[in-house]
Amino acid sequence: RSRVQVLSGSNWSLVLQGQWMLEFYAPWCPACKQIELTWESLGKESEHLDITVGKVDVTQEPGLSGRFFVTTLPTIYHANDGVFRRYRGSRTLEDLQGYILERKWEAVEPVAGWKAPSSIMMHGMARLFHFSAWIRQIHSYLTGTLGIHVWISYTIFILATLLIGLFLGL
Repeated sequence: RSRVQVLSGSNWSLVLQGQWMLEFYAPWCPACKQIELTWESLGKESEHLDITVGKVDVTQEPGLSGRFFVTTLPTIYHANDGVFRRYRGSRTLEDLQGYILERKWEAVEPVAGWKAPSSIMMHGMARLFHFSAWIRQIHSYLTGTLGIHVWISYTIFILATLLIGLFLGL
């Protein structure tokens, strides 16, 4: 049984307390698949390291990937009582353990306050990522379920954008 905690939009605030290592991944990502066993091993060692290990599937949680502004996969963060640092080191188990045990994270510049996942700015970013996922679902419904041609779907979105802009302009 995995000791890696799966995080979602409803429980992500757990990372604001205690020490965490958090991976953002996608099931289709080759680099993510490469470190999957290492991440599970880190989860098994988490009790000895006095850390919680978590993961977020960005395909299922677009709001969280927006809140953390994830643009590459896999993305790893270290969190200590709500202070976030992006991990950019080697992805071997030994290096991940050394990062924690030797407190190498202290030498890494924390994420700026306005870009912190709990900030108002990143809350808005999470909403934008949710909105973009919703638009993708509508597009898939129009083209897949209803069989509308892709360019007609694009035209519908263009017209909707123009009409909303005109309405807001009034």
